[in-house]
Amino acid sequence: QVQLVESGGGLVQAGGSLRLSCAASGRTISSYAMGWFRQGPGKDREFVADIRGIRASTYYADSVKGRFGISRDYAKNTVFLQMNSLKPEDTAVYYCAIGPIHGYYVDPREYDYWGQGTQVTVSS
Repeated sequence: QVQLVESGGGLVQAGGSLRLSCAASGRTISSYAMGWFRQGPGKDREFVADIRGIRASTYYADSVKGRFGISRDYAKNTVFLQMNSLKPEDTAVYYCAIGPIHGYYVDPREYDYWGQGTQVTVSS
């Protein structure tokens, strides 16, 4: 059974940083695509970042490029999202997801398992 567990969310002031973690079980993350998505109040779920492949190719939404960094730890089978220079508009529930390595990273339908989400709130 595949399970993803996120942690690291919280309340932070604008300009601050948070590091989210997503611990996976039931699959080895190096063989899959691992993505982060977020859903703000009244908004659709949107792509944030993705990491996949042996070479750990990474992809980012334009809104977070230069501020967020995605990485993974094979030994811990865990993916991280380092979020810097946070803005109030980054406030959302953040979800990690795992899916086939050749899926289209922006499309949430390409991922087949999801975590429960972790709340990130950025105050102005």
